[in-house]
Amino acid sequence: MTATLANPEAQALITEADSVFAASFRAIGTTNEILATRSDALAAAVELAKDHLAALDAACSRFRPDSEVSLLAARAAEADAWTYASPLFLDYLRAAQHAARISDGLVDFTVGRALLASGYDQDMDQVRSRDGYHVDGGAAVPGWERVQIDGLGRVSVPKGTVIDFGATAKAHAADMIARLLALQLPGGFLVNLGGDIATAGTAPEDGWSIGVEAADGTERQAIAITVQAVTTSSTQLRTWKTDVGQAHHIIDPRTGRTAEAVWGQVTCVATTALEANTASTASLVLGEAAPAWLDANDVSARLERPDGTAVFTGGWPIPEQPEKEIPC
Repeated sequence: MTATLANPEAQALITEADSVFAASFRAIGTTNEILATRSDALAAAVELAKDHLAALDAACSRFRPDSEVSLLAARAAEADAWTYASPLFLDYLRAAQHAARISDGLVDFTVGRALLASGYDQDMDQVRSRDGYHVDGGAAVPGWERVQIDGLGRVSVPKGTVIDFGATAKAHAADMIARLLALQLPGGFLVNLGGDIATAGTAPEDGWSIGVEAADGTERQAIAITVQAVTTSSTQLRTWKTDVGQAHHIIDPRTGRTAEAVWGQVTCVATTALEANTASTASLVLGEAAPAWLDANDVSARLERPDGTAVFTGGWPIPEQPEKEIPC
């Protein structure tokens, strides 16, 4: 059975092949998949995943007016603001801080206002339904280092800050859910949250087979992993029309504008989905400088241009080679 790095619009289903059992479901605006090596663990695994994602949505969604993210943004609209945060919000904020730190600020969770200015101000289906959003220009990015957490669990942000966990929350959730499943249930698990893949527990004998898909659903390549995580970041899936051309959801925090679409998609392998997705998102921001940055950070990656041509870094197997495991 192959887990695909894509965002399929499939209905919920359960399948069985090669002693791996799978179920898919919708949550947090995407299709998610749980693979398990034991059929008796699958139903409980799906329920645990759904519960975690529901809590994540309530705390961190930018599209829910009652979420902690939205309430803090409302407080910060006219002045510096602070709030006592829930343990879950703090965990996801610290994960976002880690991503910002290891990417030297290329993945910055304070790009919320810039996303709003680019037209990503509603759920993606609503954004796409518009004829074309009027873009006046970029918006200032306050900077991730200006967001502080004190010893009492208070989060402080500067005026105008809108936190957006879009570059980290889904990947971190995949990591958290995979670990939770391995701690509470028997067997091995692969958690695929809309293309952010994490694994935990005992892998199948031949590893987990991962199919890397293009935006049109074409499978570009298959790889195998055992304990690693794999993610894909794309400039071709979450897109919408504006009066200055097509926009996508990746913001360059150095400019406050939509990043140039040098790469159609970037797939990375790392120890965690959070770190893999940090690398793939940073690569879209970096553009032509991405392969050198990935090599310098010893990241195995597949970078595909909009025309379908690809560049590879680290230990990523070239397509002519048979499916093989990427070294950890």
